[in-house]
Order: sequence, then structure tokens, then C-alpha cells
Amino acid sequence: MLGNSSHKSRSPKLPAKPMDRTTLIDPADLESRLGAPGLVVLDCRHDLFAPDAGAAAYARAHIPGALYAHADHDLAGPVTPASGRHPLPTIEAFAATLRRFGVGQDSQVVVYDDSGGTTAGRLWWMLRWAGHRRVALLNGGWKQWLAHGGPQTSTVPNTAPGAFRAQADRTQWLSTDELSARLGDPSLLLVDARAADRFAGRSEPIDAIAGHVPGALSHPLSQNLDGDGRFLPPAVLRERWEKTLAGRPGTALIAMCGSGVSACHNLLALEVAGLGSGKLYVGSWSEWIRDRSRPVATSLSV
Repeated sequence: MLGNSSHKSRSPKLPAKPMDRTTLIDPADLESRLGAPGLVVLDCRHDLFAPDAGAAAYARAHIPGALYAHADHDLAGPVTPASGRHPLPTIEAFAATLRRFGVGQDSQVVVYDDSGGTTAGRLWWMLRWAGHRRVALLNGGWKQWLAHGGPQTSTVPNTAPGAFRAQADRTQWLSTDELSARLGDPSLLLVDARAADRFAGRSEPIDAIAGHVPGALSHPLSQNLDGDGRFLPPAVLRERWEKTLAGRPGTALIAMCGSGVSACHNLLALEVAGLGSGKLYVGSWSEWIRDRSRPVATSLSV
């Protein structure tokens, strides 16, 4: 039965102390902290082909205390004729969203979804862009929360507004104009998180043109996860990413995908691996192809 699930019979909560999780958090760790002062849990479940499905899933059941963050409305700004499918909102609009969620300067934010972090990773990155590093992704998301036996509820919490003040870091992302200016530069390390078939142009279920940005490398985000949707151990991630980086630092990487959402998964994986973090090409493929004069490549060899 859903409701305000009591979990007193489970493992006792750890002594109250500030959390400082900046990459991943496991279900048991999160459960032990539920209800702690300053904890903000945000549900980011989203289906690209059924935009209302995530909110409906949240309404049926979610982690107690969690609020719902919609990928199209809370994690993106208005789409324009020149933008990709998920442009960044203004920093002022995003800060207002975070305050509505109850986020303050000292909040520990935990984000989750039901797709291995492909959507929640965007919110993880956006909080960092806004100057807030105390944010972690629930490893394995909703599926592992259920496997762990974590409590669930259908009750929407009454959350007091937070007092978050954003400090946007413009160095965290790249515009299409900036990428275009660097196209052909041998130092450019552009890495695409989409599945290999989409990268190679063999299939394209979403966007009007198939293929990838010339010079980009393919590193599908699925390579960051185990069979249960959890991030691989840091040593395994490091080994995989060092092959893609080929001697270059993680900070040199520019991550992209279809619309600047799932690319954040690769940026998080780099940090979990201890390789630093690169930048996000926010517009990604869906913005790149808005101008038909921009070049397109359609093979796995780059």
C-alpha cells in the first residue's frame, strides 16, 4: 500500500550530519537520510516518446519527500527555430525552479530516474552549472530503489521554498557557434553519447537528419552501466574512458548527444572514474542539424 511509508523497522538512520555527495549515492545511503534537514530529492523520470509518462509514474509512486522535475519544462528552456530540443533555460529561470523545489545554498540534492540516469544526469549537471556541487545521482535509480525495498509513496510533499542563489558557470558548456569555430581542430575532443546506430546514421528515431558531427567520437552512455542500470565501478569506467580519451585529460572532453540531456551521463561517468569533467555541447545533434549547411558524417570511422 502506498502512502507516507514508515521505515522505522528498517535499518536506523545515521546520526544527523551534513551530507556531501557529489557524484553517486546508493539506495541504502539515501534511505538512511530520508527526512534529514536540507535533503532535496528530485524525481526526473521521463519518456521522450510519451512526455507525460514520467509525471504519471511519479503520481503513482515515488521516493518519500521527492518532487517531480519535468525534463521538458523544468530542465529546459523554450525551444526556438534555431535551438535543439532541450535548450538551457536562463539561469534566472532555473534558479527560480530550484527555489520552488526547496533548494538552498547548503542543500544536498539527490536526483533519480528509471533509465540509468539518462535524464537525472542532466539535472546533476545543471546544478553544477548553477554553482551547486552538492548533488548526487541515485545509482540505479528507481529500479534499484525498488530492488532495495526502499519506501515509496504517492503523497506529494508540501515543500517550503528554498533560498538558492545561482552563480552560473559559462565555462561548463559550449555553443554551436563555438563548436563550429573549432570544427577540424585536431585538439577537439567531441564525444557523442548516443547509441552507435544513431551515431553512424543507420537509424534516427527522433531527429530529422541521421548521422553525427564530423570529427566526433562515439562513446554510448550504455558503456557506463552494468546490467542493472548502475554505474560501473570507478576502475572499470576509468579503463573504458581512457581508451576514448587516448591520453587526453577528461577536462578536454566536450559531451554531446541528441539534445544535451543524456550527454551529461558521460560527464558524470568521467567524474566517477576520477578523470575530471569536460564541457557539455548543450544544443547537441538536434541543434546542429537546424542549419542544413552544417556538415554531417555517417559512419563509425572518424
